[in-house]
Amino acid sequence: MAIEWTTAAWFFPFILPIAIWVSWSDMAFMKIPNKAVLATLAIFAVVGLVALPFTEYLWRYAHFAVVLAITFVLNALRLIGAGDAKFAAAMAPFIALADWFTFMFLLAGMIIAAFIVHRAVRASPLRERFPDWESWTRKEFPMGFALAPALAVYLLIPLVSG
Repeated sequence: MAIEWTTAAWFFPFILPIAIWVSWSDMAFMKIPNKAVLATLAIFAVVGLVALPFTEYLWRYAHFAVVLAITFVLNALRLIGAGDAKFAAAMAPFIALADWFTFMFLLAGMIIAAFIVHRAVRASPLRERFPDWESWTRKEFPMGFALAPALAVYLLIPLVSG
């Protein structure tokens, strides 16, 4: 992967709590809070100055703009929710351009895994531990449950692989 260990080490501890928050919120309320999106962008804006060379840091804002444009079209077509669109765009600057293909495979795997886990728990007695979660009764899938862990795992891979 193109992301450097030091870059991942700077971003990961700040992104992990946001990823947990987004996953929980989307499963519980079927909403990704705007505060989580803004916090993700703020982490990139501040930590990115230290974690990345300045030119690359600036270019990564183009990732945000491109993903925001694409996901807003997907939202207009009702293929994804607005929170999913905004959060995906906020995640985009964290992904190295050379890693986009790899990240998309990671995201695809995470979507499949999250879907299976969500549907399995929904059909099991474990559901009773969180009886009021809105995602149990909606036919839509809480995509934040896949998006946020995909970013966290992307940042974790270089840390565990050295």
